[in-house]
Formats: sequence, structure tokens, C-alpha cells
Amino acid sequence: MTIVPPDPGEPRRPHGPRDPGDAWVVTGDGTRYWGRFGAAGLLAVDPLRGVLLQHRVAWSHFGDTWGLPGGARHQDESACDAALRESAEEAGVPRSAVAPRLISVFDAQVWTYSTLVADVTAPFEAVISDPESRELAWVPVDAVDTYPLHPGFGAAWPKLRALLPERPAIVVDAANVVGAVPDGWWKDRAGAAGRLLDALTELAARGMDAGVLDLPEHTWFPEVHVVLEGEARAAADIAGLSVVRAAGEGDDTIAALASELTSAGRVVTVVTSDRGLSDRTLAAGVAVRPVSWLRALL
Repeated sequence: MTIVPPDPGEPRRPHGPRDPGDAWVVTGDGTRYWGRFGAAGLLAVDPLRGVLLQHRVAWSHFGDTWGLPGGARHQDESACDAALRESAEEAGVPRSAVAPRLISVFDAQVWTYSTLVADVTAPFEAVISDPESRELAWVPVDAVDTYPLHPGFGAAWPKLRALLPERPAIVVDAANVVGAVPDGWWKDRAGAAGRLLDALTELAARGMDAGVLDLPEHTWFPEVHVVLEGEARAAADIAGLSVVRAAGEGDDTIAALASELTSAGRVVTVVTSDRGLSDRTLAAGVAVRPVSWLRALL
């Protein structure tokens, strides 16, 4: 493997000094991959408009093809952060307008490309803000194959498309999880619930391995719904989580929420060690994990 800087004659981005990651990785057989530390791109999925594609300019690598907004990762930058940064630079994608769902990785041994699949949560208009784009377009999922695709994206698209229906969600029985650790939670139930929400936020941000969720082999960012009951309902909302405050019994709210999410196409896992709630949700066809499973992840 050889690291080769870009040709000085290649057009440069208007975003400031070139990053150390902006270099070609060249294998022994001459194959070139862009990004010394790998590369990442964003597959933004809008339920009405389809997926966001970038028409690459002719002078770029595999120019005049359609692919994803993306580019070289910076040193020590996560794949998720790189995909969001690059898509903001190249297509004006607001970070706050998308919710990561999964990361799929192509591994060429000496180089990796990570595709972040993210759901559009707030509609936005893509904007060409980089000389690497000829145009940007929202393309219906069924029409993607009709475009002249970048070879890398074209090879990955069938697998990525097959993953689009997979939408994992976790429903957390907060009272059961908090009560499993004798840390004085009974003195301040809202404070204990707040600590659990903080820990769940960190877990949601870093993602979960596929084996943990019995899903295809990728890193997943499931929706996290936390049900609070009683005094714990005073805990504050926190970004990145869905906090549900039970009006009555928490078990009833959890069962109803799991059913609602399942009807909406989510693959639901309820986290509880309560025997009655476990039996109730299992009978409804919903997966159940014990509190120890979640505690190990936190």
C-alpha cells in the first residue's frame, strides 16, 4: 500500500487547508482509494422523496456517475461524524435533520468506506456547496438502479436497499432498570432516571453491534424509547431519546408502545426483567431482553 497526495492540478475544495486524510491509498495492483484514513458517505432516506444522490463532476474519480455525498475521513474522526460532515460540505445536509440508523462498511483491508444510512427527520433542500457536484437529486428507491452509478455505490446498493426496511427500536422499562442497582435510587427517583437517560444517550450515539440486536452484520443506531412512571416522570427530556411518561401503570404504557411501534414497522426489543411484563410482550410477538443485557452495554 502506498499513500499518494492528490495531484496539485486537481480542483481544491473551498473549505480551507487540505486535511492529512486527503490522499490516495494505492494498492500493489494500482487500485486507488480516496482517503488516507478511509472514507464515508451519507445515504439519506426520506420517506416521501427517496434517497439523496450526488451527480459527480467529470474530473472527479469515476466522474459523471451518481453516488453519495461523502469523502475522506479525518484522522481520529468516526465514520458517522465524517459522513455527516462531508454531506454538510457537499450537499448542505443539516446534521440536525437526519437520524443515523446504521453504518455499513466496505473493507478492502488497506482501506474502508463506511456508508451511514440515516432517516430524514426534518425535510431540507439539498444545496450544491462543493465543486465536486454537478447536481443533487432526491431519487425514488425503485429508480436508483436506472442511474449510471459510481461503481462502488452500485456494488453496495443491493445490500443497502435490502436493509432499508430494517428499523430497530428499543423500549426501556426505566423503573426496572433503575431498580436493579442499589445506588440509593429510592431517595431521588427523578435523579436516578436522569442518570439512566444520560447513559442511554451515550449508547445511542455510539451505536450497537448487530449481534446484540440479532440484526444483519452492521453497526445500528436503534430508536430508544424510555418509559418513566411515578416520581421518575420529573426527569428532564434529553436529546436523542424518546422519553415517554406513563399516565398510569408503566407496564401498560410499555406494552401499548411496543405494539404501536411494531405496527409502524419497527423491530422492537423491550428491556425488562419483570416476569409479568416479559410474558405479556413475548405473547404479543415482541422480543424481550433482561436488564442485565442493557447494563452490560451501558
